[in-house]
Order: sequence, then structure tokens, then C-alpha cells
Amino acid sequence: MTSSSGSAASPDLVTALTNKATHLRIESVKATSEAGSGHPSSCCSAADILAVLFFSVMRYDPKNPKAPNSDRFVLSKGHAAPLLYAAWAEAGLFPKSELLNLRTLGSDLEGHPTPRLPFVDMATGSLGQGLPAGVGLAFNAKSIDKTDYRTYVLMGDGESVEGSVWEAAEVARHAGLDNLCAIVDVNRLGQSDPTILQHDMDAYRARWAGFGWNAIVVDGHDIGALLAAFDEAARTKGRPTVLLAKTFKGRGISFIENHPEWHGKPLKKGEETQKAVDELARQLKSVSVEPQIKAPSALKAAAPTKGSMAPAPYKVGDSAATREAFGAALLALGEANSQVVALDADVKNSTYSDKFGKRFPDRFLENFIAEQNMLGAAAGVAACGKIPFVATFAAFFTRAYDFIRMAAISQSNIKLVGTHVGVSIGEDGPSQMGLEDLAMMSAQPGVTVLYPSDAMSMYKLVESAASHKGMVYLRAGRPKTPVIYGTEETFPIGGSKVLRRSEADRLTIVAAGVTLFEALKAHDQLKAAGIPTRVVDLYSIVPADQATLIECARATGGRFLTVEDHYAHGGLGDAVLSALAAEGVRVRKLAVRDIPRSGKPEELVDYFGIGVRSIVEAAKEIATTATR
Repeated sequence: MTSSSGSAASPDLVTALTNKATHLRIESVKATSEAGSGHPSSCCSAADILAVLFFSVMRYDPKNPKAPNSDRFVLSKGHAAPLLYAAWAEAGLFPKSELLNLRTLGSDLEGHPTPRLPFVDMATGSLGQGLPAGVGLAFNAKSIDKTDYRTYVLMGDGESVEGSVWEAAEVARHAGLDNLCAIVDVNRLGQSDPTILQHDMDAYRARWAGFGWNAIVVDGHDIGALLAAFDEAARTKGRPTVLLAKTFKGRGISFIENHPEWHGKPLKKGEETQKAVDELARQLKSVSVEPQIKAPSALKAAAPTKGSMAPAPYKVGDSAATREAFGAALLALGEANSQVVALDADVKNSTYSDKFGKRFPDRFLENFIAEQNMLGAAAGVAACGKIPFVATFAAFFTRAYDFIRMAAISQSNIKLVGTHVGVSIGEDGPSQMGLEDLAMMSAQPGVTVLYPSDAMSMYKLVESAASHKGMVYLRAGRPKTPVIYGTEETFPIGGSKVLRRSEADRLTIVAAGVTLFEALKAHDQLKAAGIPTRVVDLYSIVPADQATLIECARATGGRFLTVEDHYAHGGLGDAVLSALAAEGVRVRKLAVRDIPRSGKPEELVDYFGIGVRSIVEAAKEIATTATR
């Protein structure tokens, strides 16, 4: 818990870096003025920090942002994107003229950074997410690859109120991530008001030091002090470091500096912009040296291994919960593929990811009860080329949904596994029942949503999820269910299984998970009553097997019944409706339509209208209507 002021850095280096910061300010002002929108004042407050990082501290290849073992930089305060773009242009990655395309449709220099750019690991802009991602990046270097790259995360002071920041602070301290350095740009002003602490630097230091971090208060506009602080951070072992940089919004432009009304407001093109640029240009000084960007060290990580998973340890007639099968599959996958990583939030003995954690502790990040950090860290790990599996109760993904949304924007290769779904979990009650998870995951672009019904299909779909490039959600149940599929079965993403069929079928019943077994029992009762039905296991919700559903619709006169242990909106039933929208099909949905309560699983399934009794009643009504 120290302060840094002054440094032994050479005067020429300090002057050269000061010039770099001025150039970054000038380019940020020009770009936002040309765009007519953006945050030039927020860029100006952090320009000295980025100049020191990019042109003296970080080790990277300015022509190859993805060079192995490069230091990582995350701009958590994503609204300062023009500053990040200016830094890479100043480093020579692309011409500065491209900065004037900021925020235009044809440019990847968007209002907030996304991984469309090669130097961005994950999308930022929803505040409070950069540090959790940094935890994942740093964990990958320290524990998985055991390499020496460092991770730097630049945050705003306003976002430090976000709870996810403190989740990350706690996990980073516990994991001993001394290769992680956060920088808080304490410029005092938020969007609509001054920040809570404004420039109370002692209060900032007390908070971070209380979380076990090496907390350094520094003048964020003093180049020498910044150099000294980053040097101390690199030498600090056993815990992460945070630089608490006292800065001023709009630094270097006298008529906007430290004025609250300039948040998110570009300077007007023409005279106002020119006035600011001229003032900044007068701050440039002649210097005989140019800062040297440091090259990354040689990569020493072990070559990844990838092989085939061991066969599933199940046979037809066994009984196992799909959450148990997930744990077994994850362990087998970890044995076969060294790129697989698992993250937990203190429920590993319920999701069965503890088996993986015990076998591969270096590839397992325990987040304790910090679901937001778990998702953010997973995105960071995925940005390093790993395949992270994130498992928790499906209901608890709701508190991390913004992280899921940002991971989808990033097209992150993370795999989510939600257990304890639906009323079938039983006595724990509605707070623990994942009943909106299919809708949540299906709403995000590019997310594959899978709902295996037995242990064999879960085991094989875990392997499919790992092989699939992109985010995948696997829904896992708590109760034990019969194993109905043999080892010869395959489960391609986008497929389904027609388990019961005849030429005389008058109705198609579509289900997945526990309700599939209710549908199979209902099939037998309906057959005895003279109502032949077709039963489909729609294990792939997104994408759904449209071809098979259309075939079933045509075979059964366009009569469909869906049944799911999920709320009525956005789940399996709506996936079927969407797939059959152009076919004129009548779909009746059985789903959980009320807030549930505690009870035995079988009681709840029946009580909330998704059991065999309700399926038979609905099927008979549909069949009776069809014969009139």
C-alpha cells in the first residue's frame, strides 16, 4: 500500500512519452469530432497511462497483436475506445487516417471495442466486465500455460462501484494473480454526477488494500511516477497490483478540462476542434529519442494435446442424472484435450465438475459465489484459445446474464452448463429452479442451445459442444433418468431423435429432458386408447431440426403438442413454433405457467401440468378436435 511520485526515468524518455500522450489526445479529439459522437474527455484523462503502457511498459509486437506471449491489455472503460485505437495507430498497426472512420458502418473502429479488431480480446462497454476478463487472461498465463505475459486492465472510477469489480478483486487476490495489474482512471467525473469518492485517493487505496491488493496511488499525468508504479507492479509477487491514478477529464484542453458537462460530448468540427488541437500541439516538445516498444519473450507453453474421449460409461437401462453425465464427460474431455478448462462458483459437487477440478487443478478456476466473475474470467480464458466450461445452477446464470450478452457480442468460445432446471428439482423451491434459461440463451445471437435427455446423449453432446466453435449452452437435469440411447447413437448439433412413430400417427409430441420420459409414458397410454402418437426428442433447441419437425407435421396432420419443464415463453415450444411458422401448424404448449413451489419432483411435474396426465388429456383434446 504505497504511493509513487517521481522516478529515475531519463528526462528524454519522459518527454518522448509525454509527446506520445499528446498525440493520442489529438487523434482522439479529431476522430470523435469527425464522428460527431464519442468521449474525448474520457480519452484525454487516460492518455498518459496508455502512452506509458504502450510505448514503454508492455511487451508486444506492434504489427501482430496476437503474437504469442504478448502482454494483454483490456480497456474496461470501453467508451474511451478512440484512445485505444489511437494507441495502436501510433504503434504502427494501421494508418492514422483510418481513425477518422470512427463509428462509421464500414469501419471496425466501433463506438466501443469488439473482437472484430485483432487487438481486442473481448467486447467491452458494459462497465465492470474488464477486470473479470483480466482475471481469466492472467489465470491462463499463471496457472494453465505458465508463461510470463502480464495483463493490464484500464478501468474507470465510476465503474468501480460495480459489484463484479469486487468479485474479480477477491478472486484475483485468492488466486495470487501477481501478473495482473489494474489501473483505475480516477478522473472524478461520472456521466451525470461526480463519482462517489471523487478524488479521495486514500479511500480508494483503503478499499483495494482491504481486498489484499498492492494499491499504489499515483498522479496519472506524471509520466515518471507512472513508470515507477508499473515497475513496482511488475516486481510485486504473490498478489495483484492496482494503480489508482488521479487524473482529470479533458486533460490538456483548458476549456473542457475537469468540466462535468463534457462527458460523452465531442468537440464541434471546425473552430472548436481546431482550438483544442492547436492547444495540444503547443504542448509537444522536441526530443532526440523515440520510445522503444518491448518485444514479448519467447513462448514456453507446452504444446496442446488433443485426442478422443473415452467411451461413455453407460448402457441402455442404466439410471443417471444428466448433470452426473456432464461431470463424467468433462473429466473424459479433460483427459483427451489439454485446452479444456473448467470454472466453478462453489457448486462443483452439485454440477459434478469437481471431478475435473481434482484431476486438473491447474485448469480449474474456483470463483466461489461470484457468477459474474466466473463468466468474465471464462471469456478471458477463451480469448487465449482455451475451451472453458462454466457450470452452475441454471437459475444463477440470470445474475451473470449481462456477461453472457457481452460474451455473445464477442463471439466467445465458452460453454455454459446449467443444472438444476425446472420444477423437477423438487423441494428446493422456485428460487433454485432454472425456468427461463432456454429463453435467455436462445435470445443471444450465435448461441447453440442443447437439452439432452439421458446420460448418453449428455456425454456425447459435451464432446460436440467442445468441438463446436462458438458459445454453447447445455441444460442438465437433477433427477436420475433412464439411459435410452446406446453407444452407437450420434447427436449432431441441429438434430433430433424420433423415438416413436407409425404410419397412423395423429399427433406429434415434442419434448426434451425429464418431460421426454413423461411423453413416452403418455405415448403408451394414448396407444392403448387408440390414439397413435409420434414422439420427438428435440435435444437441439437452437438450431432446431426444422426438416424433421416439418416431416412430422405433414405426417400427423399439422397437430403438435410440446411439453417442457420451463416457463411457456422462449423455450422448446417456441423453438418448435418458430421452425413450423410457415407450415400452418397448430402447436399446443404444455409448460410451467405459474411461479412454482416446493414439493417432490414427481408431484411438481404433475401439479404444474407437464406430466403424463396432462399430456394424455391434451393429446385427447387435440385428437378429438381433429376428428370433428
